[in-house]
Amino acid sequence: MQHSTRALVDPFIVMDVMEQARAAEEAGRHIIHMEVGQPGTGAPMAARRRLAQEMEAGPLGYTVALGRPDLRAAIAALYDEWYGLDLDPARVVLTAGASGAFILAFTALFDAGARVALGEPCYPSYRQILSALSLEPVGLQTHADTRYQPTPDHLSGDLDGLIVASPANPTGTMLFAPELRALSDACASRGISLISDEIYHGLQYEGRAVSALEVTEDVYVINSFSKYFSMTGWRLGWMVVPPDHVRIIERLAQNMFICPSHAAQVAALGALSPEGRAELDQHRDTYTRNRTILQNGLHTAGLTNTAPADGAFYVYADVSHLTDDTRVFAAQILEQAGVAVTPGLDFDKARGAGTLRFSYARDTADIAEGVSRLIAFMASRQG
Repeated sequence: MQHSTRALVDPFIVMDVMEQARAAEEAGRHIIHMEVGQPGTGAPMAARRRLAQEMEAGPLGYTVALGRPDLRAAIAALYDEWYGLDLDPARVVLTAGASGAFILAFTALFDAGARVALGEPCYPSYRQILSALSLEPVGLQTHADTRYQPTPDHLSGDLDGLIVASPANPTGTMLFAPELRALSDACASRGISLISDEIYHGLQYEGRAVSALEVTEDVYVINSFSKYFSMTGWRLGWMVVPPDHVRIIERLAQNMFICPSHAAQVAALGALSPEGRAELDQHRDTYTRNRTILQNGLHTAGLTNTAPADGAFYVYADVSHLTDDTRVFAAQILEQAGVAVTPGLDFDKARGAGTLRFSYARDTADIAEGVSRLIAFMASRQG
């Protein structure tokens, strides 16, 4: 049977690393997982309790395509709490994970062949989803002097869209209000549609996370219950779109997804409760400790050239002085140290052969053990 050229996307390398780590565990080894961007915790107790209660009350059928109105209102209230924004809940769209939000956003905003820019290093699925939708991803090479974030100087007149992420995966760096405003103004003047990935909001350590909605209304903002809310497998995200785009997104969502998981929406209401939020803030305290342990440990191991880890739960390290093939280097770390880490090739095809991403989303004991193993591994290479 034939297949489309759109189907020929690259693999997600971190998933391959996860499989290698799983095979090692199945063979009896103890592996420290620093490869995947997944909280070591589950959904907060309040989320699970809320779902159990509603399941006892009756069946969970379809919701409307845009999601339950009470959850959309609760998310709008979060924007008031976090950013001081009076957001109309009608602009909030529940989606099948952030991935579903990207599919809806790209389909709504761009025709086939459109050129959509993304600052590299970046989350690799941006590129693959764009390609699968017959859109052209345009990599913008960013550097340490701009905190690995794109600037107006990166933009050209032949672009149709720009994706920014703050805090970013894999670097953890953030865009603050002046930088976001400059990018928004540059996009507006060039007719470039702006998409802001804010799925790591709530997990920041160096200053407050700023939403693109604080500087412009002309933006698609994408968020998720996966990271701060610790609900990765529930596959629930959301978008905030301009008022005149709500019906566009609604028509697409009706046909593509019918609705997001009703069970996940119920659990999300529990996660947003005061009880749920208190538990989630404790998780952030754990990440804060883990971040310090990992940064100090990498420095001790000689990996000192890292991106500023403002938020999320990653440290992105330049290891080009040690290897020109981080896929092989990561395999060596897994085999010899029992620590799974992600090669930078996932995030930057041009320079990723010299970088590694370390996640500190697991519990503190695991991060401390992983750091100890990494220090020993690096010492063995020198001896």
